[in-house]
Amino acid sequence: MPPSPPNRRGRGYPLNIFQVRLIYLDVSAAVHRRAGLGRYAESLARALVAAHPERYGLFYNRERGVEPLAGLEHLPTCTVALGYKPWRMLVLLGQLSRVGFDYLLPEAALFHATEHLLLPLRTIPTVLTVHDLIFRHLPSHHKPLNRWYLNLSLPLYCRRATRIIVVSECTRRDLIIAYGLPPEKITVIPEAADPRFRPRPPEVVAAVSARYGLPARYLLFVGTIEPRKNLTRLLVAFEAAHAEGLTDGLVIVGRRGWLYGDFFARLEQSPAHDAVHFPGYVPDADLPAIYAGAQALVFPSLYEGFGLPVLEAMACGTPVAASHASSIPEIGAEAVLYFDPTDTEAMTETIRTLLRDADLRADLRQRGFGQAARFSWERAAAETEAVYDAVR
Repeated sequence: MPPSPPNRRGRGYPLNIFQVRLIYLDVSAAVHRRAGLGRYAESLARALVAAHPERYGLFYNRERGVEPLAGLEHLPTCTVALGYKPWRMLVLLGQLSRVGFDYLLPEAALFHATEHLLLPLRTIPTVLTVHDLIFRHLPSHHKPLNRWYLNLSLPLYCRRATRIIVVSECTRRDLIIAYGLPPEKITVIPEAADPRFRPRPPEVVAAVSARYGLPARYLLFVGTIEPRKNLTRLLVAFEAAHAEGLTDGLVIVGRRGWLYGDFFARLEQSPAHDAVHFPGYVPDADLPAIYAGAQALVFPSLYEGFGLPVLEAMACGTPVAASHASSIPEIGAEAVLYFDPTDTEAMTETIRTLLRDADLRADLRQRGFGQAARFSWERAAAETEAVYDAVR
């Protein structure tokens, strides 16, 4: 059964604004604060609206307790009110049965699905952003139901989308190989660090560190706590560096995701248990100072569609040691010290090298500034608008 007619509003606009043909951006992941997908949807929406506010409307699944994006409340907005899982299933069933949901987006010129969920639209062209195919590369690291859903839905969504945006060359290659998509249908548009990610004065770093109870010297990880983030191997490498007196703590910033039981069981047995800190979700107002205060970001992920924390750390002047897997070398280029994420000893030795060599850290800091400057949301927005204009 199709969802109910949309809740429509447009604070600050005349009532007939919905007669204007708008490009609708799905910002569901942003209003629900879903880690990297949410950051992408919100950052892109803000950059697009800043350039051409008259072109855009917002769409999202309005669950209980969800607030509009601050500063974008005035935009024409269409919503549905369903739980996350029922909405995902309804969209898939609509695609399979070819039932159009066009009435949810009155007079839309185009719809951009910013996460892996493409509305079944019959008369409205669509752009779909695909972030990664991690569920294919690391199937055991996904819950079975989510893996089943993505294996069934994503090939269908990719075929039905008018055009596809991916955030890295790695994901573009994956899509072409996995689904046989024509290369010309796919455009690579990298993400960027938000402008607030920049070096912070020492007094600001000290104040934020004190507020979160962080140690004087710490290694940092930023990301959802889930198996592909490879935190158990990171813990082993940290234990060695901590035992040698090279660092005082490991700070893990991020919410618990799924299948994290093995990591916490290993942490309970760790000799460095008390030196591992979990601030949980940290707002963007504080996160740059936590990056800036770290000895280094260590990003050992087994697979990434992009790897935004690497970019954020570099923009804050923090040296980075990272996995050489998937898209991460695209992001870090020559500004990152790499290791094999499946080789715990290699990870340990890379961390040792970085912590013992002040000149190396200074060099990576300068390289990181230059590399981070190559990415911007203004550029991403302009390239995304070029895709829209080619489709319309």
